[in-house]
Amino acid sequence: MSNQTIEEKSPTDLLAIEIAGIRFPNPIWTASGTCGYGLDMAELIDLDRLGAICTKGLSARPLRGNPPWRIVETHGGMLNAIGLQNIGARAFINEKLPLLRRYQARVIPNVFGYTIDEYIEAIRILEDGEGIAGYELNISCPNVKAGGESFANDPRQAAEVTAAVRRVSTRPVIVKLSPNVTSIAASALAVEAAGADALSLINTAIGMAVDVNTRRPRLANVTGGLSGPAIKPIAVRCVFQAARAVRIPIIGIGGIATIIDALEFIIAGASAVQVGTANFYDPTASMKIIDGLADYCRQHGLRSIGELVGTIRLDQ
Repeated sequence: MSNQTIEEKSPTDLLAIEIAGIRFPNPIWTASGTCGYGLDMAELIDLDRLGAICTKGLSARPLRGNPPWRIVETHGGMLNAIGLQNIGARAFINEKLPLLRRYQARVIPNVFGYTIDEYIEAIRILEDGEGIAGYELNISCPNVKAGGESFANDPRQAAEVTAAVRRVSTRPVIVKLSPNVTSIAASALAVEAAGADALSLINTAIGMAVDVNTRRPRLANVTGGLSGPAIKPIAVRCVFQAARAVRIPIIGIGGIATIIDALEFIIAGASAVQVGTANFYDPTASMKIIDGLADYCRQHGLRSIGELVGTIRLDQ
């Protein structure tokens, strides 16, 4: 195929991808918890141009979340301890989903629970929703039936919740992995074997900030999730290691704010990426990355962005 033909290709032709049987117009998604239910960004960017919108975490029933302070800026990122405040799965279907269906971006609710039964209940409610492409499981919640240890920290527990959701879901299941583990590859293999259709990684790293004047934690919850550019090298490493361990697609997350950031993840093995913390200080970041990826494909003679996935060279 000639370079001229590639030059003539539209961004959709160059950037379209398929993950778990779903066609996405491009590999740029919003990250859960950084754009509400997606509609919050409608006045700032063209939602029709996004590959997908990952909503903030949804539980079977509404949650109020943690008391303030819940967000603290840090060097190269931010700490958050929102406490997964949300309106609940049923209210999402009734109030938010009909509005989201007006846009071309795929809708992927992020789902969580504190027991496997709570995950199942939330998924069964969301199964009633029209226009949902798939689910992203936040398994970094404490399993209250296993001493409060996070589902994500134990490959066996991660596999159990994945398998339980896979049995009741008629839609693709994307499992979001935590970096707070000994081996990200072991976690990836466990949930793949349990039926995950794709992986997203990484979730936030656990961090803490202290007010030196009061000598108290700056977050009411004491610790919180660290996100933003500070965690990008960790996230790229995790994507690289997971991609070498599993065969299912991977969506990269962690400090993505520029075209270079997105390309790093894709070359390391991600089929798509999510823009998160950058939405708070540059809501147009995702639009810039979409344009940049299309330009990169043209400049490097790529017929599609898929040709770039996992092409990292390890030779010296």
